[in-house]
Amino acid sequence: MTGMTAAHSPTASSSDGPRLGLRERKKIKTREAIRAATYALIEEQGYDATTIDQIADRAEVSPSTVFRYFPTKEDIVLTDEYDPLILEEIRQRPLEEPWPETIRYVLRRAVQLGVEEDARVSRLRTHLMVQVPAVRSRMMESMSVTGRMLCQAIGERTGRDPESLEVRVYAMSLIGGLMETSLYWAEHGHQDDFAALVDRTLDVLQHGLPRENR
Repeated sequence: MTGMTAAHSPTASSSDGPRLGLRERKKIKTREAIRAATYALIEEQGYDATTIDQIADRAEVSPSTVFRYFPTKEDIVLTDEYDPLILEEIRQRPLEEPWPETIRYVLRRAVQLGVEEDARVSRLRTHLMVQVPAVRSRMMESMSVTGRMLCQAIGERTGRDPESLEVRVYAMSLIGGLMETSLYWAEHGHQDDFAALVDRTLDVLQHGLPRENR
């Protein structure tokens, strides 16, 4: 979600669910190989110098396979398969739990799954969001898709119309706020604790701007 979680696939099997079929496992393996190749090449020679042909060669697949999984090079960096899992977490929270507590809990889980478990990839992604206009632009395009998914989850959770102005404004404010949090983190050299920055973001959305200390 907006660059805050590392772009790697969920595991192919889980004690909480059935094992994926061979075809699905192969797809996951291919996607991870393409991503790993892309990250390694970018770290070695930079984003602009990294081509789809190089990525395909490093991942031992054809360029057409890369494009079949990821329409653009930016998508390889940004695709975040944890969004559906985050939305499922929202749906599983107790119905009596106040919404601010629900979203804070779920985003803390997202930070744990992404940033804390794969800090290197998270730092690389957010660095590219700051440094590469094409990556930042693609991220902004993808925000609308994530925002719509969040609107649906909010509607289910609160009983509000997911297409209402209020829900749409809130959802996109949250998505935009998290994107700015990711950019801020990268612009400041990833020195801050990202979970603490997310908490600050949620405080602003819930309470508005705090008073400045004079």
